[in-house]
Amino acid sequence: MNKSIAGVEFIVGIPSLMEADTISFVTKKVDQGLTKYFSDLKCLIVNVDNNSRDDTKGAFLSTKTKTQKHYISTPEGVKGKGNNFLNLYKFAKNHIKTLKGGVVIDADLRSITPEWIKYLGEPILKGYDYTLPLYSRHQFDGTITNHICYPIFYGLLGEDIRQPIGGEFGFSPSLIKHWLNQKWNSSAKQYGVDIFMTLHAIFGNFRICEVGLGAKIHKASAPKLGPMFTQVITTLFEILLSQEPCWINIPVIKPKNKERFGLEKLEQPQELKIDMLELKEKLRKEYFLRQKLLKRILSDYASSSLIKMFEQDIYNIDILMWTQLVYQLLFSYKNGSQHVRKDIIEALKPLYFTRSVTFNYQTWRYNAKYVEEAILEQAKAFAAQKPYYLGLHVNELKKKAAECKAD
Repeated sequence: MNKSIAGVEFIVGIPSLMEADTISFVTKKVDQGLTKYFSDLKCLIVNVDNNSRDDTKGAFLSTKTKTQKHYISTPEGVKGKGNNFLNLYKFAKNHIKTLKGGVVIDADLRSITPEWIKYLGEPILKGYDYTLPLYSRHQFDGTITNHICYPIFYGLLGEDIRQPIGGEFGFSPSLIKHWLNQKWNSSAKQYGVDIFMTLHAIFGNFRICEVGLGAKIHKASAPKLGPMFTQVITTLFEILLSQEPCWINIPVIKPKNKERFGLEKLEQPQELKIDMLELKEKLRKEYFLRQKLLKRILSDYASSSLIKMFEQDIYNIDILMWTQLVYQLLFSYKNGSQHVRKDIIEALKPLYFTRSVTFNYQTWRYNAKYVEEAILEQAKAFAAQKPYYLGLHVNELKKKAAECKAD
């Protein structure tokens, strides 16, 4: 261990991939926050990088700070946000005897203030294990969260956690050790890491709170067909189903709000635009690639409804239909082979984009407050439809019983 960084008590990790243009700004704000609010602790800023070729390392290390800095990189050719986090947590574990907590901040942020470090870090020092962010975000931003992750947490787990894959969070030393003791599959080492951490924090019964941070202004990701969707949803489904006995019998109740710190009032979100024509072209292409599989998995009603939408080029997956589609694919994933499971995740993509298009048409005139209310209503629908998921189990048992009787 480097003797100059021995005795570290508080760490801020900045994961990065090709962020030379933004990491210096983020590092300065992190340093200001640590200097102002955690001056009584020995702090360290750690850039965990994916061997960026744009000299992210140079931009980070050359930034003038009062807080000591340290750079860690994955080997050449090894990418993934989760691999960055693994490096951060393994490094932090080496300081576990003195470490009191830490925070992670995305390297592409433009809205970070020194207070973000205070808001995310202080609850950890007061006994919480995991602080998660509350942002004001445009409805075109964070759509995997809005339409899948948040409603599933709310509906199946009874957990009202608005940003389970937010990007900024605080963590305790005990939670680091718990994460490192879990099995990190390939998706968890990539974009699936955020949902991996939140699910394991829940199932490990760690203390979780939420922190108001304001608007998140960054390199926003409107709905897109990249590997992010596949990795996040694969990780979500895998961990959910591995822990099914923990949540399958939880009654449908209104989840309790997490204790909240930080800002009470969040300003207006970052403005975003989306090319709806391009999105429709992509979702149509994805749908027709998976149409046969969807017809085999889904009910006749759901399948015929989708066929009409795509034939007429008019898309309307309402809340009720959306909950049932997600639950049906989750159940099919549970019973599918490894090969079929991959296809099921890909088959969910065009349905997710179709739900996003439906939601965007319905809410594009809404202000941020009403968009949030609409997202909450969707989450409540997932809770109300939990018996539908349970019914799929019952039907499967009856089907197997009938087959045995016939034999």
